[in-house]
Order: sequence, then C-alpha cells, then structure tokens
Amino acid sequence: MQQNPIDAEPLSQHTTFGVGGPAAHWIEARTTTELVDAVQEADGAGEPLFVLSGGSNVLVGDDGFPGVVVHVANDSLHIDQTDDHLVSIWADAGCPMDALVAMSVEHGWSGLEALSGIPGLVGATPIQNIGAYGAEIASCVRSVTVWDRLATSPNDKTLVVDGQSCEFGYRDSMFKRSRANGQATGRYVIQSVCLQLPRSPLSAPIAYAELAKLLGIELGARAPLADVRTAVLQLRASKGMVVDDADPDSHSAGSFFTNPLLTAEEAARLPAGAPLYQQPDGRAKTSAAWLIEHAGFPKGFGDGPARLSSKHTLALTNQGGATAADIMALARTIQAGVKYKFGVQLVPEPILVGVDY
Repeated sequence: MQQNPIDAEPLSQHTTFGVGGPAAHWIEARTTTELVDAVQEADGAGEPLFVLSGGSNVLVGDDGFPGVVVHVANDSLHIDQTDDHLVSIWADAGCPMDALVAMSVEHGWSGLEALSGIPGLVGATPIQNIGAYGAEIASCVRSVTVWDRLATSPNDKTLVVDGQSCEFGYRDSMFKRSRANGQATGRYVIQSVCLQLPRSPLSAPIAYAELAKLLGIELGARAPLADVRTAVLQLRASKGMVVDDADPDSHSAGSFFTNPLLTAEEAARLPAGAPLYQQPDGRAKTSAAWLIEHAGFPKGFGDGPARLSSKHTLALTNQGGATAADIMALARTIQAGVKYKFGVQLVPEPILVGVDY
C-alpha cells in the first residue's frame, strides 16, 4: 500500500461506540489523492475495503475487519462568497461536521444550525442524509463529488452528483443504497461535498416542536443562528447525544434505530396515543423511542455493559467494557420486544461491519 498501512490497528479507538476488533490494514488518507489511491489499490488487489469516516455511525464487529480500512482524513475547505445572497462551501470528506456548523453560525450562514452537535465528518452526511430537530443535510447539498468504484472508464471514475440526483430520503440516499450484500463500503466513495447556504442572521424555519418551545417561538418561526445552536446543543447534551468521554451515555452511535415509516394499515394498528406524523407519500412516521419505551424497555435498560442510555431510549450505549456482540444482543432483544408488542420491525441506523444481523 502506498500510504504505508498499519497492521492490526484497533478499530475500537476510532468509533464512538468504543468497540471493534483490529483492521488487517489501516491507511490514513490525508488528501483526496491519497484517499482515491488507497481505494484503487485495494480494489485492484481484490482486498475487502472499508472506508471509515468519523466512526460515529458504525458498529464494528469484535473480529475487526479482514481487509483494508481507509480512514478519511482529507480536510481542505473552500468558500465562495461572491453571491450576495448565497454562500457555497466545498468541504473535503474529512472535514469535521460540527466545526463547519459552528463556522456557518459565526459567519451568518443559515441552514446548518439545527444539525449542531452531530459528531462525524462531512463526507458521511449525505450517505445517511443526516438530520435532527426537523432539519436534514439534503436541504443544503448542492453537489457531492464521488469516486465511482465500478466505472470502467477512467474518465468516468470521478463523478459530480447534483443534490437533486442524490435521491435523498429519510436517512437514505443513492450512496447508502449502493452498499450491496452487506459490503462495508458501497460503489461510491465520497471525496467532497458542496453545500449552499443563504446569508442570514436567522435560522431556517424551526420545524421541531421541542426546539421551538425551548427557543420560546412558534413552530415555523425563525430565531438567531447562535440561539438555535445553543438550544440544540443543550437538547442533545440532555439526551447524551453530544460525545463526551466522561459521559458513558454518549458512548454510542446516537440513535440506534430509525423511526419506522408505516403504511396506513400498519399505523392504524398502533394504540391511541402513539405519535404519528403523516408523510407526503401517504405513509406515517412513528417514534422508535416511543415504541421502545412502551414495549417495556425504559431508559437505562440492561444489566450488562451494553445498556440503553439513561437519558434516551433510542441510544444503545457502551457503559464500559461492552463488546459488539453485547450491543447486538441488546439490539435484538429490543427489536423482538417491539415486534411482539406492536408488530413493527425496528431497523438499525448505524452501518454494521462484521456484525451478524
């Protein structure tokens, strides 16, 4: 490998869960060229490939990864402020996401503030179409530059996908769907993301009732960017969703299950009082946290090192010394309980690498 790979690098040191066995070969890709070269070389050699971003949305198995793990660490940033109303930000995949959010708030660029406190790197954001408190990264993505591992012509390997072509959905995108047959890394390796933000001292319209209440405004109103960031960080910290080495409840992958999208028939089977949010396609979204708690799994559930967070039922946590097997055993227990009680199958949100599911 051209970047002098490290053998047997423990992946537990590179994930917010703090679990995961060793990588057979570990490469730190500090530039986009190094990232592409490492991917090409691994693919050319027929090696299993795992492109690891910030490690905040992944659960790695206890046996580790038997191939090449390329850690995304390119972090160049280019900002175009020539437009009077819009700012364009070209961020390499390895740029820390929350630092970019903080910068946008400081400079008066609106649109990212509700995503404050989400750990991880920019390149991972469009894969999952990250979102929180009524906002999604999809609303800000102008384009995504990727390396197409399956393209046969060298001229087609680097691809710029405009935002509308990314096929964004709830915690979904064309990039996520390119991961077939349990592959750790899909067809597209993200090199950089271009975000476009309006110049404004005020936030995007607040679309989450809990956040609006904390800000003291009506749902759909706007608030100063700094106020929104402060409020979001406060809410996330109260739920253990801000990474803090001293807080075991934050040793997680954030929300472990996505909020289920139900057909009208499935939604009708839920008891009165279950939260339902109608979607444009006719389905209804319900709360995975509500289902978990009302299926008999309270905050702090578990009697081992893997437990539900004491602050939020949607976060599975490593309270100290947990293994990936421990976490998945807890996940399966919760899935089975929710399925039995409500007939709803919960789906894990993190990427599962080397984990039986």
